[in-house]
Amino acid sequence: MTARRALLLLPVIALSAADPGGLPVPTMPPLNRLVFGGDVMMSRFVGTLAHENEDLAGPMRDIAPVFSTADIAFVNLESPFTDEFKPTTKGMIFKTDPEMIQALELAKIQIVSTANNHARDCGSYGVGFTLDLLKAHNIVAVGSAPSGEDVHQGQILERRGVKFGFLAYTYDQSNGNYKDIDERIALLDPKQVQKDVEALKQRCDVVIVSMHAGIEYMPKPSPDQKRFAHAAIDAGAKLVIGHHPHVVEPVEEYNGGVIFYSLGNLVFDQFQRKETQIGRIVEAYFLGNTLVKFNLVPVDIVRTVPRVHVEPPPGTKPVTARVRRRPKTQGPPAAAPAQAQRSQP
Repeated sequence: MTARRALLLLPVIALSAADPGGLPVPTMPPLNRLVFGGDVMMSRFVGTLAHENEDLAGPMRDIAPVFSTADIAFVNLESPFTDEFKPTTKGMIFKTDPEMIQALELAKIQIVSTANNHARDCGSYGVGFTLDLLKAHNIVAVGSAPSGEDVHQGQILERRGVKFGFLAYTYDQSNGNYKDIDERIALLDPKQVQKDVEALKQRCDVVIVSMHAGIEYMPKPSPDQKRFAHAAIDAGAKLVIGHHPHVVEPVEEYNGGVIFYSLGNLVFDQFQRKETQIGRIVEAYFLGNTLVKFNLVPVDIVRTVPRVHVEPPPGTKPVTARVRRRPKTQGPPAAAPAQAQRSQP
């Protein structure tokens, strides 16, 4: 089932040169469909299960048709890749097998945010390795870059003559493991995002901002989330795509833009709460540079694998599908105690 929203703005129809009869011929701006997903974590039990099923693209297999048909497909990449350490199977330090990139490729993910609190889980080497691996597989990274100067330039993807600019920021980059700041990873700052959006607007038609922030497991946005998101929209961004709380948070239409405070999880192994096993996918439709409609697609996460939620027919009991796995799998790691983490722009 898909939650649909009415047209936000009526697109302006351009008038081309007059036809032989002397009447102007209306032309429609190009239509682009952009799809956004929340947190994608392919370490821990997600990676274990994919390896045991001998299907490294498995985490995105069921949901792939939603993303692969988009003009631009985006997710937050919550776990960095590395070939320096063994993939982690438990704990809060995420280290992902590079071969798991097959899941992103299957879904034809074209751009990911790498600005989040797990960005440095594989050390300085992992930041660079993740960027290099994504580039080698033609996936654009935003939110981290080879240098502190580059990270604030953002990324631009052009579709049907329309240039979509992306920026990404995180409330934290250290996951409690570092006291210094890696300038290659963009941190949340309302003043900085205003500066970056205004600069990026000069080079593109539409600006979209990714925001990794909020209080974990809270269904409402924090003041810091609101402050940052409003600053981005006030500066000219059309969309703010939020993630990190691991649960779905509200949508706000604000000053000509739309803020999705948290899409919740997309690929994750958090089984301790019902709320962490559902998420949302955003379908945003642009005519030229005008956002005309968006849909919210509900997602169920079944043993780490996201699937579009389907309501059972009236009078029937819902059937819980299961992911095939080999007998040797012992099950997911014990869930870490829920700890509230506040964004600190």
